[in-house]
Amino acid sequence: MILLTAAESRELDRLSTSQYGIPSYTLMTRAGEAVAETVTRRWPAALVQGVLVLAGKGNNGGDGFVAARALLAGGTPVKVRLVAAIADLKGDAARACRDYIAAGGALTDRANAASLEDEHPGVVIDAIFGTGLNAPISGAIGAVIDSLNGLGAPIVAIDIASGVHADSGAIIGVAVKAALTVTFGFAKYGHVSYPGADHCGDLEVADIGFASRALEMIAPPGRLLEIGEARSLMRPRALNSHKGSYGHVLIIAGGRGKAGAAILAARGALRAGAGLVTAAIPDGVASIVAAGQPELMTAPIDAIDGRFAGPATIARLQELVAGKDAIVIGPGIGNTADTQSAVAWLVREGVSADRPLLIDADGLNALAALGPELLRSARGPTVLTPHPGEMARLLDTTTAAVNSDRIEAARNLVNLTGANVLLKGARSVIVSAMGTVSINASGNPGMATPGMGDVLSGLIGALMGQGMPAAEAMRLGVFVHGLAADRLATTMGPFGYLAGDLANELPMAFAATAA
Repeated sequence: MILLTAAESRELDRLSTSQYGIPSYTLMTRAGEAVAETVTRRWPAALVQGVLVLAGKGNNGGDGFVAARALLAGGTPVKVRLVAAIADLKGDAARACRDYIAAGGALTDRANAASLEDEHPGVVIDAIFGTGLNAPISGAIGAVIDSLNGLGAPIVAIDIASGVHADSGAIIGVAVKAALTVTFGFAKYGHVSYPGADHCGDLEVADIGFASRALEMIAPPGRLLEIGEARSLMRPRALNSHKGSYGHVLIIAGGRGKAGAAILAARGALRAGAGLVTAAIPDGVASIVAAGQPELMTAPIDAIDGRFAGPATIARLQELVAGKDAIVIGPGIGNTADTQSAVAWLVREGVSADRPLLIDADGLNALAALGPELLRSARGPTVLTPHPGEMARLLDTTTAAVNSDRIEAARNLVNLTGANVLLKGARSVIVSAMGTVSINASGNPGMATPGMGDVLSGLIGALMGQGMPAAEAMRLGVFVHGLAADRLATTMGPFGYLAGDLANELPMAFAATAA
């Protein structure tokens, strides 16, 4: 699914009007009528109680006036409450207001929270701000939104729930809690990225006739990763191939008490079709790792207290990286001065144009201590796969700040490091080193269990080892990882499946993606 920014959406509207001759009021009329049709279809029984429209002074309010007029024409009782003065309306919004009043519509302007206390509508339409919001909502308008959320009726947001930032999903002050959002032409990032996704409810995308050539001129790069997008990234295997055709992945992982992290990362790589996988592990856990995955090659490294330690680690890594097609470091290695030295050496010496590096888990904590700017010295592609807590350490901020604007956090880390970044969590955010943003649609709450990220790091490492560019490997890897979880939620239950179960489900998830 294509995702637009607010600026791209405005440009699509402008080009359709100025270059392709579609009148702006025609687009507004189609938008408002699409909202009215959706309300009528979704809540027919509630219409007898009437529909309350809260309208702002901009074009979003104009869409609301058109929706109100269309509902009124269909026999539905409608009230419009304008949160501005009628004199504030301009252009198409003013015309839509006049047409609504001419059709016999009831209108009160300068609406406030107190004016809503006696309202008991069957459905509410939020037409206050839309995608143009760029300042926090507070004061009287904030009180109106709080009142809307407390009415108990389903709220339909026009274009995007008021208070949700269209480009990030961040909540700007206070936001409408919609049951349904009707947007036009294409979805916006804020519809599908949390926390905004939690305020948009169900999403319907209405075709209102934007010029197709206008979309070609914009060429938006953003995508919601659904199965069609993931399928386009799949690569067929040649019938005469062999294990040497599918890359050799080096996974640097594990430590005392964390042998399972190395096993799960390796299993993720093997189940993703890596031709060969070698695990570089502290010698104290070598027997555990080897027994946990017999198809895995192990390379024990002298260790102290079950952790990688001292110059011996880097000397051994110098030998091991030769001939490898991708490197993964981090799961279970701990964050010590020695692991920091190993990460620094890999960034400066181990990465090359044809040997990408993925850093996860404790590798990210080591990178945070070293300074993420270190990645600017890497000589090849790097991938970072933090969860929000790790992202907060990398950006020297708080987890709450990361989760309040996940897209911006991922962009900030890309700008800081030059790396490709995958911010894990519900609706994982993928930002390539070139700045392209994708949001993953697969996955479910049952994934909130240990080891899932280890499997993902091995999975993406395997795809890169097979020659897939880092940005594509992140997108395909995170989608298939989530799809495997969705399949397990259907067959095993919504929670209680384990990371090892997910790794074993990966071949079927790849097959389902390719089908």
